[in-house]
Amino acid sequence: MKNIPLIRYIYVLLPVSLLIILTSFTTKAANVPYRIKTIVIDAGHGGHDGATRGVFSKEKDIALQVALKLGKAVSANLKEVKVVFTRSSDVFVPLFERIGIANNIKADLFISIHCNSMPIKRVIVGYGKDSRGRKIPKYANRQSTSTRGTETFVSGFGRLDEQDVVIRENESILLEKDYKNNYEGYDPKDPESIIMLSLMKNAFREQSIKLASYMQDEYVLAGRTDRGVKEQSLAVLAKAGMPAVLTEIGFVSNPEEEEYMNSEAGQNEIVNNLLKAIQTYKKQAELTD
Repeated sequence: MKNIPLIRYIYVLLPVSLLIILTSFTTKAANVPYRIKTIVIDAGHGGHDGATRGVFSKEKDIALQVALKLGKAVSANLKEVKVVFTRSSDVFVPLFERIGIANNIKADLFISIHCNSMPIKRVIVGYGKDSRGRKIPKYANRQSTSTRGTETFVSGFGRLDEQDVVIRENESILLEKDYKNNYEGYDPKDPESIIMLSLMKNAFREQSIKLASYMQDEYVLAGRTDRGVKEQSLAVLAKAGMPAVLTEIGFVSNPEEEEYMNSEAGQNEIVNNLLKAIQTYKKQAELTD
């Protein structure tokens, strides 16, 4: 009978002690500062998806070279950050798998590297006559070679007159097997599908815009032509579970920029621009939290 009060005391004290311990662990976990630990770097296109080209080079090759150099630079300068590539050789990786890699490993940033290109258009270059002497137009395929500059995209809804990039980048979907199942019936050439894709919730819009803005700022400081930060319905970004951007590092259809993007100095400058942007974003994001 004398031990009953002690037993009761233990029964009361034990739950309270457990509650204090759990609360302590929860408080410590809540106070753990946010850190950017993993960055996924995506070299656009690859393998049989490599039609976009300039006079002497292909977008897929330039994108891979810059991506690998960027990964090396991040690892050297941000030693606490793990770098993961969606591809490290000339292979085809479906768009849904690219962002899937980032989502599966819970990456903190997703950066997709591409080269821009002006569309080839059929234009009238003169007139001739048919067998009846009637005036008929003569056509030729033309591509602007003077357009230049950098632009960086985040997931969103762009204007109808700015859909050339969307159509070109999303057409990679057509090279995938069972693409209708992978993208829930999405057709990259259908305007309604583009609108549908743009409506997917992107919880990281503001952070993505910040990262994209830092990239464009660095390009400008290096003397590049600024084409801005834009929101577009890009499949590779739509389902990102982290801040995600697609940066067009220059126009492969512009001879001067093609030469620049293929040169050692040009690639090093681009990598330095992107590295500085990542460092600025990392500092800002970790300071905020």
